[in-house]
Amino acid sequence: MGRWVQMAIGAFFRTLEIVMVVCMVVMLVMVFGNVVLRIFFNTGIDLSEEVPRFAFVWMTFLGGIIGLHRRNHLGVDMVVHALPVFGRKVCWGISQAIMLVCSLIIFYGTYLQHDILAGNASPVGQFSMIWVYGVSYLTGASIAVICTVNLIRLFLGQVGEDELIEVHEEGLSEGLETERDMKAQLSHEGAQR
Repeated sequence: MGRWVQMAIGAFFRTLEIVMVVCMVVMLVMVFGNVVLRIFFNTGIDLSEEVPRFAFVWMTFLGGIIGLHRRNHLGVDMVVHALPVFGRKVCWGISQAIMLVCSLIIFYGTYLQHDILAGNASPVGQFSMIWVYGVSYLTGASIAVICTVNLIRLFLGQVGEDELIEVHEEGLSEGLETERDMKAQLSHEGAQR
């Protein structure tokens, strides 16, 4: 069963990545096409003002889900680096709990505005605005699930020490790996003496 769950999770995040790529392609084609039409033919496509904006909203919200899943979001880890492992776990648990509360607020706020969004139409394309901002249902629910699973893993002791530092700057992982190798080599040499 665990293998099927992992495959489903992988398929979910691959689908999100594909939707993000589609959003980016739509933005690129529509904006570039509209610029070309305006420069060379003195005309344009009305939808190219609206659809790229909506695609950007979707891309941003879906990117937030993927960023949390991959632990690629921004943060300041100066204080967390100075803490012992228990302090890091406490800080990590607090940050997961805060993100869980915020994601539930996002979901609930979208639920409260659902009828308003469904009743409003975009000015040009006449799309129901729930198709634009309804992505926050998916975002709120996905982030809530990720944070809940992380908190359960924390309480079960299944969170690795490498997960407790959320921010990984470019090149930092190689530096940390080199530092671990050097410590292992020094401890090995000390054991031989």
